[in-house]
Amino acid sequence: MKIVIPGGTGQVGAILNRALTAAGHDVVVLTRRPARGREVRWDGETLGPWAEVIDGSDIVINLAGRSVSCRYTAPNLQAMMDSRVHSTQVVGEAIARAARPPRVWLQMSTATVYAHRFDAPNDEATGVIGGSEPGVPDYWAYSVEIAKAWEQAQQEADTPRTRKVALRSAMVMSHDRGGVFDVLLGLARLGLGGPVAGGAQYVSWIHERDFVRAVDFLVDRDDLTGPVNLAAPEPLPQRAFMRALRSAWGIPMGLPATKWMAEIGAFALRSDTELLLKSRRVVPGRLLDAGFTFEHGEWQEAAQDLAQRVRLRRGGRRRPGAAVPAVSRLS
Repeated sequence: MKIVIPGGTGQVGAILNRALTAAGHDVVVLTRRPARGREVRWDGETLGPWAEVIDGSDIVINLAGRSVSCRYTAPNLQAMMDSRVHSTQVVGEAIARAARPPRVWLQMSTATVYAHRFDAPNDEATGVIGGSEPGVPDYWAYSVEIAKAWEQAQQEADTPRTRKVALRSAMVMSHDRGGVFDVLLGLARLGLGGPVAGGAQYVSWIHERDFVRAVDFLVDRDDLTGPVNLAAPEPLPQRAFMRALRSAWGIPMGLPATKWMAEIGAFALRSDTELLLKSRRVVPGRLLDAGFTFEHGEWQEAAQDLAQRVRLRRGGRRRPGAAVPAVSRLS
């Protein structure tokens, strides 16, 4: 199949490109800075010659959008909004104008659309959309508005011959250098892998292989449209999440951090504390109801698998008795 991935040069795009290419698919990446074969230039805002690669493609997986790993200043938040909405709108225009449009359009979204909560998990049917929670920073509501506008841009696209799915993804955990897991592991190795602000806030996540498998599953399921949560079925409090990560690497302890300490750390890393403090208790209701099964459904096992793969990436030896990670259908 021919698969087009707008914005496919980031962590998630690299994961998908690697797996789909290995499975024998023709993958084309749309990027502002093409640097290798099968990469095509686009600006993420206006139609151009790049639209020709969408005409005749089988699947479009749009991942475009400014990284959330930044300070949440007003200009950065506006850039997040514009880059997501404009790129989604122009992908929709390209699909609408195509003589042979793709049969499926998977559009990246985010689990951040759900409310900050501790009492119950958020699935697609009963989950609470955020934006009006008491006691949280005002700008958290704008993150929810970004997510809502992102999905609305896909919904409003006039593409009657193309099935549309919005991927409300949790953090994708991979062994890649610079990915979320790698960053968290680096902090833990420095002794900073303890609970943050008490650690009661829930962390939702998905192993990279299950992310790829879920994409493959959604491509094949013609009956699934609209928002779908891509998250492992067992989110857990941040303190337990980091405890399992430390255990996977053999780190006995992690220093706790107060909220103000997290603010200082986020400033130093040019990031934002929403990524640490918002409780994202998200579960994959529609995937499970449709019969999808997770290879890595529990974080303790997933963290051990990822830690082992990081060791292999770094040239380390496999621990005696450690299992070699299973290979998914696409990867």
